[in-house]
Amino acid sequence: QVQLAESGGGLVQAGDSLRLSCVASGRTFYRNAAWFRQAPGREREFVAGIGAGGLNSNYADSVKGRFTISRDNAKNTLYLQMNNMKPEETAMYYCAAAAGMGVVQTTDSSYGSWGQGTQVTVSA
Repeated sequence: QVQLAESGGGLVQAGDSLRLSCVASGRTFYRNAAWFRQAPGREREFVAGIGAGGLNSNYADSVKGRFTISRDNAKNTLYLQMNNMKPEETAMYYCAAAAGMGVVQTTDSSYGSWGQGTQVTVSA
């Protein structure tokens, strides 16, 4: 497995932007990766995913047009640019890596490596 460490969370106001980063270490990061989030009392949900080469991605409907997932494999880093944020997006955000490549999955069971999470709070 690969070790993942998220950063960039914080407190923002509604409509603001925030960029999350996730640095991978250990084994190769050339594999599918994704961001999930979990709000208190709610199940973890898929936010965005990206293929190993960075050429394909998909998004939850709720974030399409506002969030952008990207990666820099030379730096073993995954990013999530979040624009026009909403209070209901307050959650712990997790970086995840799959075992390999192929179709970018949206279920958390498809990802075997997880970071500790970074808290994002959006005030109204």
